[in-house]
Amino acid sequence: MQYPLKGIIPPMITPLKSNDELDRKGVESLIEHIIGGGVHGLFLLGTNGEGPSLSYRLKKEFLKLSCEIIKGRVPVLVGITDSAFSGAMEIAEFSKAVGVDSVVVAPPFYFPANEVEMINYVEKLAAVTPLPFVLYNMPMHTKVNLTISTIRRAKKLGCIGIKDSSGDMANLYMLIDAFKEDPNFAVFAGTELYTSDAVMGGAHGSVAGGANVFPKLFVDLYDAAIRRDLEEVARLKDLIVWLCNTMYVVSPSAARITISFKTALSIMKICSDEMALPLMKLEGDDRMKIAGYLEEMKRKFV
Repeated sequence: MQYPLKGIIPPMITPLKSNDELDRKGVESLIEHIIGGGVHGLFLLGTNGEGPSLSYRLKKEFLKLSCEIIKGRVPVLVGITDSAFSGAMEIAEFSKAVGVDSVVVAPPFYFPANEVEMINYVEKLAAVTPLPFVLYNMPMHTKVNLTISTIRRAKKLGCIGIKDSSGDMANLYMLIDAFKEDPNFAVFAGTELYTSDAVMGGAHGSVAGGANVFPKLFVDLYDAAIRRDLEEVARLKDLIVWLCNTMYVVSPSAARITISFKTALSIMKICSDEMALPLMKLEGDDRMKIAGYLEEMKRKFV
């Protein structure tokens, strides 16, 4: 893995046949679909991958199969966030064994950690993790907004980057500014709508969920932002805004974006749309809406 990490690294969904059964054929089809779009890496078992909802057995099966399919073509990052530290380390150790390049960790969920507790957690993590690690700022789910002090401490201990999914552009710009002197420490936008602004502002890339379905769209946007082609950036960003206002809001679920990705990929015959409990797949009219938006997107993204 080359440093710094950069580009479009999709948080890949986990194709399922049922709550605790992997869609193995779908995993292969999806990986080939995403890599075929030119992405720069894959992030497995993140929020869009429903990582916290999956059994350890299924996580391990998914990681082993995915690494066998990817075969080192792009860097592989794996989310190990867990309410139990030992559980996180179990997945980290397994990740190393199957060829993963880096692990990604957010604050443990359920008990919100304060800054002192979070720094202590990072110190314990850095001492035993078998792989390079990336921090994941996801306050909507963890109830903890990682401070720059915590991230600085993590960086001194070997952290190689930060994915910011706070949804706060000001917070993202402060992170970019805080770590701009270290060319190997990567700052990634976790809100896909911020991709072009973040990259042109100094971020290294985006962990864009929409790249599950439209990988080339986000790779093209990243490339346009790198070369500062403002006309092309505006055109492609408008398409993402359109997705945010249509396909991404069909479901009333808090996980509506992930559900829309799985629905779209199922309609495209890439993988199953089964969700891990408690989430539910779209059916009936809602599924038809996603199909309609896909057809419209085909006309728009040319």
